[in-house]
Amino acid sequence: MLSLDIFGFEALWSPYFLGTLILLTAAFFLLTTKYRFLFEGNEPLTTQQGIVFILSMAILYVIKGSPLDLMANLMFYVHMIQMAVLVLVVPPLFIMSVPAWLWRKILCLPVIRFLFKLFTKPLIALIVFNVIFSFYHVPMIFDQVMQNIWLHGGYSILLFVSAVFMWWPLMNQLSDYQTLNGLKKLAYIFGAGILLTPACALIIFSDTPLYAVYSDPHVWGKMMSLCVGTQNFNNLHLSGPELFSSMSVLHDQQLGGVLMKVIQELIFGIMLGRVFFDWYKKDQAESEREMKQPLNPSLIK
Repeated sequence: MLSLDIFGFEALWSPYFLGTLILLTAAFFLLTTKYRFLFEGNEPLTTQQGIVFILSMAILYVIKGSPLDLMANLMFYVHMIQMAVLVLVVPPLFIMSVPAWLWRKILCLPVIRFLFKLFTKPLIALIVFNVIFSFYHVPMIFDQVMQNIWLHGGYSILLFVSAVFMWWPLMNQLSDYQTLNGLKKLAYIFGAGILLTPACALIIFSDTPLYAVYSDPHVWGKMMSLCVGTQNFNNLHLSGPELFSSMSVLHDQQLGGVLMKVIQELIFGIMLGRVFFDWYKKDQAESEREMKQPLNPSLIK
């Protein structure tokens, strides 16, 4: 099998994307530390928030800027790992890392407030995210998106934003944006898992390769030319992704569907445990407060 090194440093490590993420991280820390006094109601950035933000940016770089991103164009199962992390791991970390006061300032902007009020309604958030995710993996749409750099970038951003909307009812700490609690959060997580299943099932149980960008050498070549540069790719004289993996296209596709479902179940399982534990602690605290309250003498009589 060939090594990924043949594609060159820029294709492997995406230095421009790395630079963009570094600038975003620097801007975040300047805004939440040195310049936070420019905003009313500001609070100090906690150590946990700072660590989680750096972690979210690091994970985003790994899946979209490191050699893993290049591998996603060679093996479908790597692409599905990339998608799972992009929509199921990074958004909740991002929501957690941004201080509540900064979220309030962002949501003061009329357009953003309108979008959040509309698209973070639990039912709408679930439906919109799963429709966008499922449409993305319809073979005809997927092949077209993967062959156009602007469509690919735009759809990736759309997926991420819709994932933020989907996670918002579970992760945000703003009292006036709390639309779920207790059992409703548990039902929301179950619903999210169920709605994601059809897209995974289509991929897992298909008995033929679905995506031309992984099975048709000509279409795959067009996708790779966008990724590594047309001249660079033409000089390599590659025939197809089979040069980089011993796995068949069908097995690669089925493994991708399985991994997506497993990662989703794992993350939602962790969230179920977290929500249940928080609900239990809140219920216990309320019971203890009620027990400590003095009895009304008139009730004793």
